[in-house]
Amino acid sequence: MINAPRSDTFPRSGQVMRRDRLAGVLEETAAGFRFTYDPAYLSDQGVPPISLTLPKRSAPYESATVFPCFIALLAEGALAEVQCRALRLDEDDYLGRVLATCGGDVIGSLRVEPQS
Repeated sequence: MINAPRSDTFPRSGQVMRRDRLAGVLEETAAGFRFTYDPAYLSDQGVPPISLTLPKRSAPYESATVFPCFIALLAEGALAEVQCRALRLDEDDYLGRVLATCGGDVIGSLRVEPQS
């Protein structure tokens, strides 16, 4: 199944940063994936949600697949093929690709830093 949790690398997680501020945590679970807002980010009324599809709330979001707002951060087409080949990633392992390629200096306000 594309975009499903991987038992060989389970569990994996990343800190979701919005403009250098911790917004929440993206985690792989036995049932799929979870995004949970950080309490400090959640309580700050001056910052927007990380995505219109993930409005701010205290309850975690659960999904069988990686959330679309994180998939949108990934390279596509030929660049995705080159990245996956160079980093030895499965093109269908979206969470692995997000954790490997969407941290550091990226375009846009969101980045995902792998947690150890």
